[in-house]
Amino acid sequence: MRRLLCLLFVFAAQAALAADSTEPSRTTQQETINRIFADALAHGCAYDQLRELVARYPGRLGGSSNLDGAIGWAQHQLTSLGVDRVFTQDVTVPHWERGAPESVTLLRPGEPPVPLNALALGGTIATPAEGLTAPVIEVRSLADVEALGREKIAGKIVFYNRPMDPTIFRTSTAYSQAGDQRNHGPALAARFGATAVLVRSLTLAHDDVPHTGTTSFGAGQERIPALALSTLAADVLSAALVRNPDATVRVVSHARLLPDAPSHNIIGEWRGSERPDEIIVVGGHLDSWDVAPGAHDDGTGVVAAMEVLRLFKSLDLRPRHTLRCVLFTSEENSGNGGKRYAQLARVSGEKHLFAIESDNGGFAPAGFNLGNPAGDAHERAARWRSLFEPWGVWHFQKGSGGADVGPLIKEGATVAGLMPDSQRYFDYHHTRADTIDHVNPRELHLGAAALAALIWLIDTEGL
Repeated sequence: MRRLLCLLFVFAAQAALAADSTEPSRTTQQETINRIFADALAHGCAYDQLRELVARYPGRLGGSSNLDGAIGWAQHQLTSLGVDRVFTQDVTVPHWERGAPESVTLLRPGEPPVPLNALALGGTIATPAEGLTAPVIEVRSLADVEALGREKIAGKIVFYNRPMDPTIFRTSTAYSQAGDQRNHGPALAARFGATAVLVRSLTLAHDDVPHTGTTSFGAGQERIPALALSTLAADVLSAALVRNPDATVRVVSHARLLPDAPSHNIIGEWRGSERPDEIIVVGGHLDSWDVAPGAHDDGTGVVAAMEVLRLFKSLDLRPRHTLRCVLFTSEENSGNGGKRYAQLARVSGEKHLFAIESDNGGFAPAGFNLGNPAGDAHERAARWRSLFEPWGVWHFQKGSGGADVGPLIKEGATVAGLMPDSQRYFDYHHTRADTIDHVNPRELHLGAAALAALIWLIDTEGL
């Protein structure tokens, strides 16, 4: 019995020692994460940088002088942080221009014309100078167009009018589910002989603000004019067609495709103190739609990524692995910046451990989506939930990062995306309303701190 008691005492002592050895580590981690969040909230520079970016360089679409100006601005900002290296990567990007303002007008016999607020979609072409007028056929899906066929579609304007589903909590999911109308609807309608396409804006807001975005046509496929209507304008048109199926619409657009243009990814780098050949990336995309100041999409991602570097320097968190801030070009209408970065990483044999981006707005952070070749990155990262919960960050979800870092998963990297509260993001997405007055400085700095905290944990402990 005495020997048994001694053994139990030894086992208890060993357990106590093990607990004592791990507890300080978790306590130290929490202290460091608290310091990161406190510094971001008290001394964060991201909001001031965002104010300057959107004021000086709104409408940063590929091929534009404002994107070129923003690239130079970003190089200066990264250099001023005192990082070890700032460099660029050459990227070829599409060059599309809207031209003079477009117009859509509802025409009904014996009634005054009704203007409908609209924006041309990126990648589409102009109407004749005088515009085009045609009957309208309303559909709710691409399957509707295929079912109607060429006989009923040819010569008409196809009007895609399926709303985003308001019952889905994660608005990005609702956006993705409705997005086929904008992304692929115009090309399908063109194949069946449509003269033009109108698409209900991808937003849950019920207002008169149209949302632009890109649409895809296959190589060599005929392009047609395609425009997005505000949700109020879409409702007006739909109601008019119910009352008078013979109503027509006149569309005027001046959009044009130009030869591809040169652009650049911009990269600021802290060399790792222990494993400099292994790379961690934090990024956002510098371009925005031509009509949009680009505050939430994706100015907030750009300045949050730069803020991560500032936080590491301010708190003397010298990274063990090389830490890169990558500001990608041409996410909006090609994704060529992210594709080029992954291509160059593959060619040069660079090893990327982890890459995270912020491209869902600068609202209060709620969590992260994570993906890796094994499919378990989100479960591994969830062990840190208790460290983030005091700062309102709790959700670790399986995902694929985002458009720019996503290609790196094929190179063996773990990828991730910051997940802010999403309820308001698509009110402003791809619109003239994407202005800095809709960005809350505190929420923006919380998001930057969440990025820095996750990166610090992965850099010090691994995933």
